[in-house]
Amino acid sequence: MTIPKHDDIRFPALKLLTEKDSLQLNEFEAPLAKHFQLSEDEISQEYESGNGKIFYDRISWALSYMNMAGLVYKPKRGTYKISDVGLEKVKAPNNLNNYIAIQVEKREPKQKLKTNSIDTHNINLTPKEELSESFVKIRNSVYEEILDVILSKPPKEFEKLVVMLLQSMGYGGEVKSEAVVTKYSNDKGIDGIIKEDVLGLGRIHIQAKRYARENSIGREEIQKFVGALAVAQSNKGVFITTSSYSKEALKYAKNLNGSTILVLIDGKKLAKYIYEYDLGMQVEQVIKIKKLDSNFWDSMNDDVQVNS
Repeated sequence: MTIPKHDDIRFPALKLLTEKDSLQLNEFEAPLAKHFQLSEDEISQEYESGNGKIFYDRISWALSYMNMAGLVYKPKRGTYKISDVGLEKVKAPNNLNNYIAIQVEKREPKQKLKTNSIDTHNINLTPKEELSESFVKIRNSVYEEILDVILSKPPKEFEKLVVMLLQSMGYGGEVKSEAVVTKYSNDKGIDGIIKEDVLGLGRIHIQAKRYARENSIGREEIQKFVGALAVAQSNKGVFITTSSYSKEALKYAKNLNGSTILVLIDGKKLAKYIYEYDLGMQVEQVIKIKKLDSNFWDSMNDDVQVNS
């Protein structure tokens, strides 16, 4: 089952509070995961942007909206109880989300909630999910920009780039002069070499093809590279391209016997690695998302009487 949206979590969470006197935020996760029949992978799945677990975040926002609508209240920080209004509304689950939307809009008139007629794509997203989605869109646009720049450079610069990338990824380590780009006149199908140890007993050979995005590298080119590895007496190879690979090429590389290890990196993976390993990249903006310091606030005494 897919991870439910935050507005789908509201009613089960509210109903859960009718069965318990009160619950802390983290105590909602297990029973709600059981209710929605989520797998361990779905429960632990995180946002691509690194902003925490998706399901837990959606529970938090479901409770937050219900708190703003007066359906639940917090007798102390991080603890939720159902209100008298919540007890009434739990009897009418079909109208629950409409009621919450109206109540929240009253509290935030300048920030009207999205309606189906305005933005059907983001209507069920939490603020953190919208941020995460924006992050992914920005990152993907940078991936495209990376490939555009690579394709504007000559092939020899691309060969240098992929050698630097593998170094940035940790291959070669501290070995002196561990990476070389071969000369055009005598490359014999090998564009770069990285030494894995001081004596040069272990070597990774590289083939780099700067092709247009719409091109596809077939099995024949991969076979030629494997042949070049055999001539070089090497059992480790990395084939990197700005384009893609045919199904036959991928199948051939996958079915090579254990004596030859071949890794294929297409344009999408190439851009992703360049981005992740900060090769030619710089940080443009840092956004800080803050939360309450539990130790600070928990050190204060709680009020035994909560004002309504």
